[in-house]
Amino acid sequence: MAYQLDHLPQRTEKPRRNGITLVLDKGLSLRAVEDFCEVASAYSDIVKLGWGISYVSTQLREKLAIYKENQIPVYFGGTLFEAFVLRNQLNEYIKILQDYNIRYLEVSNGSIWLSDQRKNEIIRDLSRDFTVLSEVGSKDPNEIMPPYKWVQIINNELEAGAWKVICEARESGTVGVFRPNGEIRSGLIDEIADQIPVENLIFEAPKKEQQVWFIRKFGSNVNLGNIEPAEVLPVETLRLGLRSDTLFDFYTIDETEINSMIPKKQ
Repeated sequence: MAYQLDHLPQRTEKPRRNGITLVLDKGLSLRAVEDFCEVASAYSDIVKLGWGISYVSTQLREKLAIYKENQIPVYFGGTLFEAFVLRNQLNEYIKILQDYNIRYLEVSNGSIWLSDQRKNEIIRDLSRDFTVLSEVGSKDPNEIMPPYKWVQIINNELEAGAWKVICEARESGTVGVFRPNGEIRSGLIDEIADQIPVENLIFEAPKKEQQVWFIRKFGSNVNLGNIEPAEVLPVETLRLGLRSDTLFDFYTIDETEINSMIPKKQ
């Protein structure tokens, strides 16, 4: 840190298992990745190349090398996984990950039909060689899954070998654990957190008000996903109570302390 400040919440350190900030790369240039890593690598735990960005990138190996140099693991988005599964090319997808030395992998079925049983089989198989993040929740805002179903699916995927389960929100923050207007489905979150350890979950929260809500509810070391590169440092200030939104969530000062700070009249 640039200087000392007392009474801040204790943050986990890299490599983190909790307090993860999962960053969404939507097509950064090599220079932008270098700049991003220069200022935010200490606070970035995983980078997801969203959708099929890796397929249309012309300098993919160079980009991955920069992230690796800065000790930030990268994985390809769940939509790309679904695109390969849709075409019955899962084996080819695995070979691509191996070729690019990608050790993290997302297994999702937010857009395609993939039975829960088959999804769990894939997680079980791939978790032998990869760190698997599974994702639960549909990308269709009209598809509302009841809380008990969320809990059941998440538990099954953790038992199958998922390292963390991502709670879907998309980059828009308007589906899954959020309503179409961006409002948090707080009852759903309460039901999930009541039955599943929060450290096993990553909550996609692309909007500041959503990030604030999760940090206030679960603390500084809640796992957050779909964070824009430019928002990594702002999110860290929210985690530390160094932004007005969370300033009094992690530190309180009583009247005695306030009076002691006021210079006494001579």
